[in-house]
Amino acid sequence: METVKKTPQVNKRELEDQIKAVYTHVATDPNASYHFETGGELALELGYPSEYIDRIPEPSLASFAGVGYHFDLADLRQGERVLDLGSGSGTDVFYARQAIGPSGMAYGLEMTDAQLNKAENIRNSGQYRNVRFLKGYIEEIPMTDAAMDVVISNGVINLSSEKWKVFQEAYRVLRDGGRLAISDIVGTRSFPTEITCNPSLWAACVAGAVPREEYLDLIRSAGFRILGLKSNDYSFVSERALSTTKNYGIFSISVLAVKEGAS
Repeated sequence: METVKKTPQVNKRELEDQIKAVYTHVATDPNASYHFETGGELALELGYPSEYIDRIPEPSLASFAGVGYHFDLADLRQGERVLDLGSGSGTDVFYARQAIGPSGMAYGLEMTDAQLNKAENIRNSGQYRNVRFLKGYIEEIPMTDAAMDVVISNGVINLSSEKWKVFQEAYRVLRDGGRLAISDIVGTRSFPTEITCNPSLWAACVAGAVPREEYLDLIRSAGFRILGLKSNDYSFVSERALSTTKNYGIFSISVLAVKEGAS
């Protein structure tokens, strides 16, 4: 199948700088006012079970800024190798480690130094032996082919101006039969140039939100077969966040897809 490569009109360097600025702030001052929600209450509202949340380090949870819950789709198992794309301060990595047990390994990939350093400090303070954090870009995953059983991500891929490359990389690092379980922001329509070329609106999880079917086509074009899809409830978020979703026609979905081996 031909790869979908729809290049938005945004300066990649400006976009990266804007995203790093926003999420550095989230790491260092998680209780500040943002256009999105953060923290443990958000995780619970999205569907994260309290018994798992209670075992996630509080500093990590404070900087959580996810948009959905996909671990019910991921169905993590003991001993699996899991990679979180755009792991932030590590909430989903510390969640995953509980499901995969001591024989598994949960990796987080993050480009923002403040988030990465915070996650690494938490890992070291708790001596979490089945957790590793890596610095890098989700468009260029620093892992060998077929190294992972599961790839997860939460509210991150919409921030990439090269989503097709992210899904190709996820496909590459998964073993045959490996699973992709993600939550992300998508839209009801395509945006005009004045939005898609605005790095601030990209960093706000707005301008990078492509229409849902286009998003799913990007996943399929990378080679995945989609097994599950659900919309995530956002009715509980702040008026500011609700206003953003309504004004721009964006919403949250969770997707499960599988990398099928050659027949």
